[in-house]
Parts: sequence; structure tokens; C-alpha cells
Amino acid sequence: MRRLLSFVLCCLMASFVLPAHALDPALWQTWRTRFVAADGRVIDTGQGGVSTSESQGYGMLLAEAAADTAHFDRLWNWTRTHLAIREDGLLAWRYHPQRGVEDANAAADGDLLVTWALLRAAERFGRADYREQGLALASAIRHHLIAASAWGPVLKPAPAGFDRPEGAVVNLSYWVFPAIEELARADPDPVWPALRTSGRELLRLARFGRWSLPPDWLLLADPLRPAPGWPARFGYDALRIPLYLAWAGERDELVLAPFRAFWGGYACTKRLPAWTDFDLDAVDGWGGFAGVTAIAALLGIQVPSSVMPRFEDLDYYPATLVLLAQLAAREGTP
Repeated sequence: MRRLLSFVLCCLMASFVLPAHALDPALWQTWRTRFVAADGRVIDTGQGGVSTSESQGYGMLLAEAAADTAHFDRLWNWTRTHLAIREDGLLAWRYHPQRGVEDANAAADGDLLVTWALLRAAERFGRADYREQGLALASAIRHHLIAASAWGPVLKPAPAGFDRPEGAVVNLSYWVFPAIEELARADPDPVWPALRTSGRELLRLARFGRWSLPPDWLLLADPLRPAPGWPARFGYDALRIPLYLAWAGERDELVLAPFRAFWGGYACTKRLPAWTDFDLDAVDGWGGFAGVTAIAALLGIQVPSSVMPRFEDLDYYPATLVLLAQLAAREGTP
């Protein structure tokens, strides 16, 4: 199956192919040259040049996969210096290059990604300090970002700001399933496998619109529904859910089928949509988002490689998703 998926990705993305045992050095160099500052700050070119705990976590994961010790150190040192400012051990989530930390609230996905990157780097580079730092962050996540619910333990998007009178709000794309599995091995607390189970269960239940897809933001009420205050859509957040499922080796067709149905229905148009609105069943009219194409390929959805833009022309988010999809193809895939 992995050989078949590698062939699909080869046909789909041409020069985006991942070598057998490492991130393609040329692609990694292109990504880090365009999106990593000299001090280790990851620059989100699609959001005015800000940095987030999420972007730092993605950069650290890519540096580890590329076996780039120097840049991993640089990325982590910047993250510790500028984002590790909270008393609870979590990371501040948003940094502006001129104003510094704009929002000191934490973001659960960013903390999970950084934790996972540290644990991976500890093994690859033989660094016990990375493991210790990763486990400390894992403990902070357990204590401050996981809450009980009727569906089992759930991942709070942040320590504060997402509780409503009618229920808590969660973002199912924050369940970074392969990271949760790694934490279950490295930090043997029963909450991690329970969190994985609750995430998959919510994905089975939280289905909306024509394609029965999960929303970017979900209200944990009875019944479950898209959270008020956010667009009722499967969008740029939720499109990462199948990436993480594939990376974790998900094989349950009931979980994967909605994503295959959505993108599979547009494969013949060569322009896979990034989002759909649940109320109108509308989709974005632009399509052609390279990150979507890379993630859809993990599920066996193909579009001609001729419609793929050059990697060096991609903005931060699609370029990052392309590289993450390649890692998912190597390490997981359904």
C-alpha cells in the first residue's frame, strides 16, 4: 500500500517526491529559506508575517525529518525564548514581528506539535534534554488543555475563551492523532488513548452538509452542531483532519469516507475545493489549493500533476501541508 501511495504522489506532485528515508533536502532548503528567519522564527507569509506556536511546531517537525540539527535547535530556541512565557508551561500562540506576543493564550495544536517534534528529535538526535522538555510540555497539556465531556476527554482549543453557556467549543483539527499516539507511548497516562478515542468518535458524529463533513469549530451540545460565531463550514482548519488521520494510519472507512466523497467528487474538475459551507453546500470557487491536493492524494484522490504549482511559488501554509503530507505518506497512510 505504501509503495502504491508513493507512486500516486509521484504522479501527482512530480518534484515534490519524498526520498525513502528523509525529507527531500532541496525542498526542505527551499522551505526554510523562504519561511524561517535567521533566528529560527517561522514566518507565515499568508498572515502578514506573524508566527505561531503551530508554525514553530511544523517547522520543528520538518527540521527533524530533514535531520537538520542546527535548524531544529534554532527553531526550538526561538520558541522557548519568545513563546514559553506562560506560568502554566504552555506556549503563547501568536507573535507579531513588530509587536511581539500579540496573544498569550495557548493553542492546543501548537503545543501538541511542538511536544511531538521534541520527542521525535530526542530519538533522532540522541538528546535527553529534548525528551525532558517534551514531557514537561506534555504534562502541561494534560493538566490545562484536556477536559472531561460526555464524549470522553476532549482537547480544549486553549485554556480560556472557548466555553459557552450551551457547551464547550472544540476544533477537531487540533486532535493531531499521530502526536497523540506518540504521547501515549512516551507519557503513559490513560488520557492519551482516551483522547484519541474521543476524537474519532466525535468525527463519526459531527457530520454536516451534503458530504457529512466535520466543521472547523464544533459546539459540544446535544445535538452536536457547528459552533456559533464561526462560519458553519469544513474549511482551512478542518482540512488537516484527514492529514492527521492518514499520518496515524487510520483504516476505518467510516471515518475516512466523507473526505474521500468530498474531494473525489471534484477530482475530474482538477480543482479540489478547500472548503464547503454547510448551509448552502457551496464550495470555494477558486480551488487548486496545493495543500488540499497533497492531502487528498493520501486518500487516493488524484488530479493531473500539470495543474500543480511549483513548490517554490507556494505560500507558507500550502507549502507546509505539501511537506507534511509527504511525511504522512512515508510514516502512516490508510
